[in-house]
Order: sequence, then C-alpha cells, then structure tokens
Amino acid sequence: MNILLLGSGGREHALAWKMAASPLVERLYCAPGNAGIAREAQIVPLDPGDHAAVIDFCRRKKIDLVVVGPEAPLVAGLVDDLEAAGIKAFGPTKAAARLEGSKGFTKDLCRANNIPTAAYERFTSAAAARDYVRRQGAPIVVKADGLAAGKGVVVAETIAQAEEAVAMMFDGGLGAAGAEIVIEEFLVGEEASFFALCDGKIAVALASAQDHKRVFDGDQGPNTGGMGAYSPAPVMTPQMVARTMDEIIAPTLAAMRAMGNPYKGVLFAGLMITADGPKLIEYNVRFGDPETQVLMLRLMSDLVPALVAACDGMLKNFDLRWYPDAALTVVMAANGYPGAYEKDSRISKLAAAAQVEGVEIFHAGTKACGENILANGGRVLNVCARGRTVAEAQARAYAAIDRIDWPGGFCRRDIGFRAIEREKAGT
Repeated sequence: MNILLLGSGGREHALAWKMAASPLVERLYCAPGNAGIAREAQIVPLDPGDHAAVIDFCRRKKIDLVVVGPEAPLVAGLVDDLEAAGIKAFGPTKAAARLEGSKGFTKDLCRANNIPTAAYERFTSAAAARDYVRRQGAPIVVKADGLAAGKGVVVAETIAQAEEAVAMMFDGGLGAAGAEIVIEEFLVGEEASFFALCDGKIAVALASAQDHKRVFDGDQGPNTGGMGAYSPAPVMTPQMVARTMDEIIAPTLAAMRAMGNPYKGVLFAGLMITADGPKLIEYNVRFGDPETQVLMLRLMSDLVPALVAACDGMLKNFDLRWYPDAALTVVMAANGYPGAYEKDSRISKLAAAAQVEGVEIFHAGTKACGENILANGGRVLNVCARGRTVAEAQARAYAAIDRIDWPGGFCRRDIGFRAIEREKAGT
C-alpha cells in the first residue's frame, strides 16, 4: 500500500513509526511532517488545507489510504473531498466531525440520547451568558463552541474569572470559534482519555490513557495541549471501559447513524470518572496528542489493517492485541510555552538519549537544519518509554531526558504520578 499521512506533530510521528513497521506499506508519505517523521516517511511539501493539491498528489502517487492526523482538515471536510475523488481516507466526514467542531452540537446530542455529561446551556450573547454564570455560581466551565487550538476551554474558579472568559470569547479573543459558547457544570472526579476505532456501526475499544494538561508539576499553571501521558489509565477498570462503551460510545454511534452521518475513524472521548460513573467532557474526532504516542508503544497488532477495516466498515470481528507493559511519554516544550516561546534553539544528544532501554523519541515541533535539529514549535519532543510498571517507564523516560542537551526547553518531572502512587499503594 501507498499511504499519505497528514500532520506534523508528535501524534503523527508515532503513527508514522507504527505504520512504517507494517509489511503492508510499500511507500509512506507525510505532509508537512517534521525532522523525526523524515526518518520514517518521505516528507512532501503539501498543505493539508489545500484539498485540491492533496487529491492531485494522491492521484499522481497512487495513494491507497490517506490518514488525517489533526482535526482542522477533518472539520473542513477533507475526507468528503477525498472520498468524492475515489480516494480512501481514515477519518470522519465533515458532518460527523461536528462532534469536535461544535461543542454545542455534541452537548445537544448527549442530551437527546441520554449520554452522561455535564449539565450545560448554549449562548450567543454575553449578557445571557453572564446571567447564567451568576445564577449557577463557581467553579464553572466556559467553552468556545468551535475549534480554538486547545485554548477554547476555561475552568473558572470564580464568577469573575467566568465573566472574563465570556467577555474574551464574545469580544473575538478566539475568532469565529467563540461566536457561540457553551457553559457547563464543573465535574468532580478523575479524567481519562478513551479511544475507540469506529466503522459507522461498530466500535472497538483501544487502550486507555491519562494525560497531564497543566504546564507545571503538581498539575499547576495554565492548560496546554498536553505535557505528558501514560497508558493504561488505572481508573479505567474493565467495568469502567464496559460502561463507557455502553453508555457513551455506542449511543453516540447510533445517534450519528440515525442522523445520516455515520461516524468512521477514531473517536476520542475525554472522560471524567465521577462517583456516578463515566461522564463525557468532550469528543475529539482524531487520535490524541500526546496519548497516541503511548498507545502506539503498547499496540502489538499491525495498525494499518485496523485503519482500513474502520474505513471499510469491517470492524465487526476485528480484534487488537496490546503489550501488557505500561507506556509513558514526557513532552519537552520550548521555554515560555504555552505563552510566547522562541524558535530555532538547537537540540543535541538525541541519539544518546534513544539508547536508554525501552525508549522511543517522537518529534513534534522540530525541523532539520543541516546536521542539526532545531526547535520549531511549542511542544517539541515526546520522550517515551515502555516498562513493566508506570514507575519503570517513567524512570526510563527521565533517564533519556537527562541525556538530551537542550537549554531552550523544559519538561514536567512528575508525569504519571497518580498511577505511581497507586502502584506504591498496591491498588
């Protein structure tokens, strides 16, 4: 098979690494890629937002499958255009991608189908939103309806913070994404990331993961795109996985199919495990980042047949095998992230770091300049490791990080702390 992977982050490097190992793959291309992906795939200068150019490339190179990494091209309808051109693509259609493209759409779907989620209301005016906040009190969560590059959710601890978030969104702080907002109750519990491969009718659960959104140790500081993750998530017991599939994933697929918009691709449910069970925080319509990095380390099966089966509606008798090991990834970010950060700082000694047992390093915001690897983004590297326990995986990942020479970057030093506390307690 000839495969085109679209994207440039750590998620795409992990997918490229896994797909490149498949005996089914003859040629693997990636656009726009990064310095690490260049080791696994041929980098091509394509803009995923230019649908006509992507289709032309697929025809010229006889691409058998396009794997769309990030959410923006999915929400923009790239899969629709590829399928109309007779090109197989992994990912949901534009109508199905509304599960991520519009938080209000997803909340309404949950309400109509009794899918457990936080209580909420939708707003198109700041005055009505402020009144609602004052009636509900704090803490409360304010969300932009549309895609906001990970910046569209504010967990407000006070009414004043919530009002500031409302004003920021309606004043254009997030562009068109904030033209409508959702305000919802603050859920108490433990978060988990849950993934399912979907073929329109059938869903196959993938391994669970838990990520760390806050920028500093101890879950302090502002939210980010993710500073690290580990798998499996201990809070996702077999019983909790079964409840998530039965109460959240299955009714979502049924509802989308009934609307004439069957969901194909990977469905990423951000969950809060509450005293009452799992509740949906939000859906993403693509693999998570940095969760994909740990999932690919644990996936024993060939990924490519699974992606094809999802596209072809053939998941009914499909099964995936997973290594029993734990996997953990630590994000190394440029100094200043998630605020303003500098680019082009030099990163060295990556080869020495990769020699640590069980370690894989996936690139995110990097570029090659001659023999040098330079930082080219906020989240720059994913230092990943497998181990018999989360504690062992963590020790290996940080041992590798300590070998990397990059004064321009930083990382959290406590990724996986909840799971390690459970391991120590024997629970």
